[in-house]
Amino acid sequence: AGKHVLCEKPLANSVPEAERMAAAARDARTRGVLAMCGFSYRRTPALALARQLVAEGFTGEIRHVRAQYLQDWLSDPDAPLTWRLDATRAGSGTLGDIAAHSVDTAQWLTGSRVTDVSAVLRTFVTDRPVGGEHVGLGGRGDGGERGPVTVDDAAAFTASFDGGALGVFEATRLATGRRNANRIEIDGELGSIAFDYERSNELEVYDARDDARTQGFRRVQVTEPVHPYMAAWWPAGHGIGYEHGFTHQVVDLVQAIADGTDPSPTFDDALDVQRVLDAVAVSAADRSARTPVARPDVARPTNEEVGA
Repeated sequence: AGKHVLCEKPLANSVPEAERMAAAARDARTRGVLAMCGFSYRRTPALALARQLVAEGFTGEIRHVRAQYLQDWLSDPDAPLTWRLDATRAGSGTLGDIAAHSVDTAQWLTGSRVTDVSAVLRTFVTDRPVGGEHVGLGGRGDGGERGPVTVDDAAAFTASFDGGALGVFEATRLATGRRNANRIEIDGELGSIAFDYERSNELEVYDARDDARTQGFRRVQVTEPVHPYMAAWWPAGHGIGYEHGFTHQVVDLVQAIADGTDPSPTFDDALDVQRVLDAVAVSAADRSARTPVARPDVARPTNEEVGA
């Protein structure tokens, strides 16, 4: 249709779908039509600062990546059945809904890609009320008919990165009391960086080169005009809300369209996340067998090759 596209994450419900979308986006790019995937957490100022620090060598060689995404909106077994709990519509559950963010953030922050995984997926509540009151993402069922939950409630997996780091990932929508605990910690030879979205204005940094008498994690308030994205928002000392990440995302896309440059993350970036999610699902179905992330060794497929 010749229109620029912003697609929510995950890019698709399967790798073949994502491959067709990425191929279509590459073809459209030759005509000046741009596409971007909505991994909005990349626009969180504290995480954007973390990426700058890693790129500048603050952590040195990265050894550990520790990522958690904890929510609780499905903790009530009588929360109603919604499209997010139907594999035919959502593709997956926690894995695609929130673990996708963790995978994208980890690869984006480190500049490394996940190469293989060993995973477990778990569905704790296997059926839920078909009818009821929907409040936010959750709600309360009406006590009547129940239908099957066909997606995962929780995902946990270890991972290797092509830069040599070891990764540990956990995601769940049944972590009682955790509203939106999107966390990541990166440990390197020279320092560490840690972030928790429930304290979204803060970044914890540790520099192993500090004087041993005063070493320790420092809490940086990422609220000043010198920090990524903050110059456009609040007066000094004020922070950012959840919705602003989406606003930054749209601004970055529109600016890319105006400049004729590629927005980030691209559909190819999102396709790569989809490949990691697929490896997690394959591993979980095969008794947590160590499973490589399937990435073609040849050039990316054309539209004709993937049936776009």
